[in-house]
Amino acid sequence: MEMNGEDAEKDLALKQLDQQQQQQQQQRATWSRQLEFILATVGYAVGLGNVWRFPYLCYNSGGGAFLIPYFIMVLVCGVPLVYMEIAIGQCTQLGPVHAFAKICPLFKGVGLAAVFMSYIFSTYYMVLISWALYYLFHSFGSTLPWTSCNNTWNVDGNCSSGFLSRNVTNRQSASQQFFDHKLLEQTNGIEDIGGIRWDLCGYLLLAWVIVYFSIFKGVKSTGKVVYFTALAPYVILFALLINNVRLPGAKDGILYFVTPVWSKLFKVKTWAHAAGQVFNSLGIAFGCLVSMASYSKSNSNILRDTLIMSTVNSFTSILAGFVIFSAIGYMAHMHNLPVDKIATDGPGLVFVVCPEILSTMPVPQLWSVLFFFMLLLLSLDSQFANVDVAITFIKDEFGHKALPYLRREELVTLVICAVGFILGLPHVTKGGIYIFQLMDNYTAVQSLVFLAFCEVVPVSWIFGVPRLSLMIKKMLGRAPHIYFRLSWLLLCPVLVLVIMVTSMAQYTRTRYGKYTYPVWAEVLGWGIAMVSVVWIPVGAIHEIFCHKGSFLQRLKKATTSTIDFQEVSGREELELCNPASEPPAT
Repeated sequence: MEMNGEDAEKDLALKQLDQQQQQQQQQRATWSRQLEFILATVGYAVGLGNVWRFPYLCYNSGGGAFLIPYFIMVLVCGVPLVYMEIAIGQCTQLGPVHAFAKICPLFKGVGLAAVFMSYIFSTYYMVLISWALYYLFHSFGSTLPWTSCNNTWNVDGNCSSGFLSRNVTNRQSASQQFFDHKLLEQTNGIEDIGGIRWDLCGYLLLAWVIVYFSIFKGVKSTGKVVYFTALAPYVILFALLINNVRLPGAKDGILYFVTPVWSKLFKVKTWAHAAGQVFNSLGIAFGCLVSMASYSKSNSNILRDTLIMSTVNSFTSILAGFVIFSAIGYMAHMHNLPVDKIATDGPGLVFVVCPEILSTMPVPQLWSVLFFFMLLLLSLDSQFANVDVAITFIKDEFGHKALPYLRREELVTLVICAVGFILGLPHVTKGGIYIFQLMDNYTAVQSLVFLAFCEVVPVSWIFGVPRLSLMIKKMLGRAPHIYFRLSWLLLCPVLVLVIMVTSMAQYTRTRYGKYTYPVWAEVLGWGIAMVSVVWIPVGAIHEIFCHKGSFLQRLKKATTSTIDFQEVSGREELELCNPASEPPAT
């Protein structure tokens, strides 16, 4: 009798927990206005990649010719996958972990892999924000410190106060030395990590504090912050563009940016770069879109939101290209150099070439402050979404189990931000740039495409396009266009598979400048990549072993969606999504 009483108490406790979980899902916070969600997704998609990576890829992969494969990839792959992720999040009202567990239990690890990838990405992406803060605060002096060679960090006899052609190997520009020897205090390789850069550590802490106070109230606070962080960068971008196009040589830079080199259009590498840029820029497979959409009302117009986000993202990339290359053309004119001897990729473009360009403009302090403030805002928007994925997972998974402790979302956010700050400390050591480059290569490149493939296949081929279409019909009142259904069924899975195979075939050892990483660092990089993707096979194995019967019976159960479908009038009707009692919100 005593055991029966204990069992009854346990059953009662489990029922209460289930009720609490259902109440928590029903009481899930939502965006105050759908405009806040649109601005949040735009801010998430538009980031530093639009400023440094797109312009470089465009001029290096055929100029105007690169825009052809880029827009084809946006239409064929980018827009349909963004549409799919937003639909999943809004319909299930769950983060990526629990949403994918309901859609296809066998691939429930996809959601957890996305959470880990986004959080790992946020720990080193925050370093870029600390660099932007460092440059921003150093822009308020009477002179910009990266313009001269008479500073304590400059290397005697190896510094030039003027811009140097990329062919010059025995000297460095003052801007390059400021980045290497002042900002980073760079060592000779990853083997020599050196001590922590305490001033840079302080900027990293400040960056996390800014993020915390922007999101600590959930979507209620984030929704208000994005009005400024998502819109202000465009004011600065247009101000920079208006200023730059009037400078001598700006026309040459813009023409170099958009002039088609048709021979590169037929190279596989150009198409692979276009696809990779679309994936990284739109933030596909990071779980952020699913997480943010889970806070939208069930009848919000997801097609409109998808088209706005994708259009604004592409527009921003092109706008940033005009801004950057008009400035590069001006720099080429000032130093009588060809444009292709000045442009460079990655952090070097934003933190070496652009500061050098800004220092030659009228009122350089003003333009420097505006530029790095813009970088700060662009970075913060993306960071809000990456951190929110982990917070959403914790609330969905553990909120009902530890309700008394997690009732205050501010504490959850504080823990997430504090751990992220600690994990980011290796990046602000003197050898931190090598760790940053290693993690960026293996987290945002190598494992991302594989994760995207493992996301689109179960949704399109196991859960099925008809059911996905039914989910959307329940929310919008109409089924998705046949173009989207065809993309989900065939074009997206095939294209993602081609990208994955191509990226593997083109794999090369990681480099930073002329430095080649040792073998043990490459192994470490693959280990970092596995931290996220390993949850996919682990989740599949766990799901199969949770069921009883033969292997085929277990596999059948593991590939059966737990979303409640019922036969009504001979047709499948979706019971999970709340039917919209009114037309889709516009």
